[in-house]
This record gives sequence, structure tokens and C-alpha cells, in this order.
Amino acid sequence: MACVDQIEVFGGARLAGEVRVAGAKNSALKLMAAALLAPGRSVITNVPRITDIAIMAEVLSRLGCTVDFVDDGDGSAPVREVVIDVPERPGTEADYDLVRRLRASIAVLGPLLARCGYVRVAHPGGDAIGSRGLDMHVAGLARMGADITGEHGFVIASAAGGLRGATIWLDFPSVGATENLLMAAVLAKGVTEIDNAAREPEIVDICDMLTAMGARIEGAGTSTLRIEGVPALRPVTHAAIGDRIVAGTWAYGAAMTRGDVTVTGIDPGFLDVALDKLITAGCDVHKEQNSFRVRMDARPRSVDVVTLPYPGFATDLLPMAIGLASVSEGASLITENIFDGRFMFVNEMARLGADIKTDGHHAVVRGRERLSGAPVRATDIRAGAGLVIAGLCAEGVTQVGHVHHIDRGYPNFVADLRALGVEVRRVAGPEEIDY
Repeated sequence: MACVDQIEVFGGARLAGEVRVAGAKNSALKLMAAALLAPGRSVITNVPRITDIAIMAEVLSRLGCTVDFVDDGDGSAPVREVVIDVPERPGTEADYDLVRRLRASIAVLGPLLARCGYVRVAHPGGDAIGSRGLDMHVAGLARMGADITGEHGFVIASAAGGLRGATIWLDFPSVGATENLLMAAVLAKGVTEIDNAAREPEIVDICDMLTAMGARIEGAGTSTLRIEGVPALRPVTHAAIGDRIVAGTWAYGAAMTRGDVTVTGIDPGFLDVALDKLITAGCDVHKEQNSFRVRMDARPRSVDVVTLPYPGFATDLLPMAIGLASVSEGASLITENIFDGRFMFVNEMARLGADIKTDGHHAVVRGRERLSGAPVRATDIRAGAGLVIAGLCAEGVTQVGHVHHIDRGYPNFVADLRALGVEVRRVAGPEEIDY
């Protein structure tokens, strides 16, 4: 038997106030991997206090790095610094017991191959939101001269003579593949061009850090990256950008609860499409340089949403889009184009009374005035947060189980909810049978 925490949220609350987002999980994790490219002491600031960061720190520690966290005040702040001291010769194997818990740890593949000429990384795990193969990572590194094989659940790559520049076309603008190939290319001999590259702000953030380390990169934020390899890089201090998915969660929560929330610590330009959908739904959205405000006075209008690679609507905000549609006037068509398992949490929304019908990668959601509180369980990071926010629009109490998923992406989630006026608590859940 195992006991897991749950979040109990009392419905009927209106989110109101100000909340600051920490650094982006999807940026900070990869910045930590990028530190492997230079021996010495790199410092990454504005890092969120979440379990995924702790796992990545352990991955780096087992590779021979010294990893220290520097906290402000009493150590409870949602952000902190990570100091990574990288040895001249880091280890080359990332074990299964850690990699299976954090898919982002595959990001050590490119840096270690570039620095050491050899790497053995367990095939990653991560959220259960659909197939996310490594084919594009492998194909791109092979074009750069790597010999790659797989055995016993490990990806093994070697390049005894070093990597060399190449022209690489990605079949899909994969964030993970773009990151791995980018970090490998900065130390390769010659010029590497990555076409159909991912354009996410987190990619630009990595490019900014690598450039500060001495890399030569052109085209950050566009679909074509041109990287001229250099012999060596130097350690740096770099601040992670704000988390646009956490910011979007609060924005959609404000819309769903007819609230008034100001979100700081984020460039609102990262959320142009998502915020535009809220405007269409009837929200008043005001943007500043490093913040935005969402105010909603009436029931939202239905809005159709299609997830696409950046700058399109982020797949990580799909649970929030479905939550909004569940309480809007009319019917919404939600289309998921990135992960084939993203709709796994729809059954949990149905337990809250949401009217959702799925067909392949489409979902038709017919809005209701109120949902109904019920016990549900988080299936991944964003679904967990989305269920808690949906619980605010439900009559009675909603218990969201398996909230360790939420811990992976949202620092101080319960505290932030309370600061925004929510009656919420985190408690030990009932024991569950281990199979």
C-alpha cells in the first residue's frame, strides 16, 4: 500500500490578486544540461523550486558535477540559484532510475557527446501524454558523425573523432531534438544548420546562455539555426526566463472563475495566442513589459482552440483550454496536434461533470454553468493543475490525487492559490494498492 498527497479545493472561489511566476521549468532543466558544455562553475538563477529540478541536479551529480542550491531568505521562496561545478572530464552515463523519472534528462545526450565523444543514456520516461520518440535526436546526431546504437534500454552514442557540422532537417519542430542538436553543434567542427527548428522562447533562452558561453549561433527564435562550432566554451551566470505555462494557468484560472489576476515575472509576448483566446472569450487583458492582467466579469464565451508548435497555442495549456470550455457559454472544439495522449485527463474532467466528447485528436466541449466537485487524479503536470483550477468552478469540494505531478512543474502552488483567495489545502490521501 502507498499513501499519496492530494489537494482539496473548495469550489466557488474567484481568483483575485497578484502572483509572480518563477523561471520556466522547460528552460531551467535544459540550461542545467547546457552547463555540461564548459568545465568550471556555472550559475543559473530564477530556477523554480520543483521536483524536476532536484532530479536533474541528481543526474548532474552522478555525472561528477557538484550541484548546490542557493536559497533566499528562509529557504521557502519559489525560486533559487543553482550552482553547477562541472569537472574537466564529466561522467558519460545517465542511469535509468533517474532518467525514467524525467524525460528532460535526455538533454545531457548532446552536451556529453560533444564534450566527451561518448555517452550512454537510458531511454527516458516522463509524463504519460503520448509517444515522444528519439528518432530526430538520433538522426541529427548521426548526420553530425555520431555512431548511435541502442541496447538494454540505453541510447549509446560515440564520436571518437569529434562531431562535425552538418545540415539537418527536422521532420517536426521538436523542442527536445532542437535542444540536443543545438548543444551538440556548438562544439562540433564546422557549421551546423538546423532547419525546421523549434522556435519556443525556451530555445531562445538556451541560445542566449550558449552565446554568453562563447558559442556562435544565428537565427535564435526562427525556424533556421546556424551554429558555427568553437573549440571550447566558458562557464557563465544566466537567469532563466519566466514560465509561460504557469503564467497561462493563472490567466485561464482568472477567466474561468470570473476573477481579476495580475501575473508578473513573464514576458506576455510568450502568450500572445493564449491571451488572444481569452480576449475572444470576453476577458479584459492588459499587457505590460514584464506582466499582464486578466479580468473577467461575466461567464466566458466558447472559443475553439488548436494546439500547434510555438508560436501557436501551447499543448501544455490544453487542460486549461478544456477547463475554460467546460464552463463557457456554447460549445468549443479543442484540437490537439502535438501529443496523442493529451486527452487522457478528459475522463477526470467528466467526473467533475464536464460535457466532453472526444474523437481522435478532437474534443467537443459543451459548457455548463457550474461543475460538480468529485475525487479525481492528476495524470500529468498540466492536467493536475487544470483539474485543481476546474475544481474552483465546481460546487462542493474537489479532491485531486497524485499531486506529485503538480510538484514537478508548479512551485508553491497551494500557497499561490491561497494568496489569490482560494480555500485549499494539501493533505495525505487515502492509501492506494501498489501493483
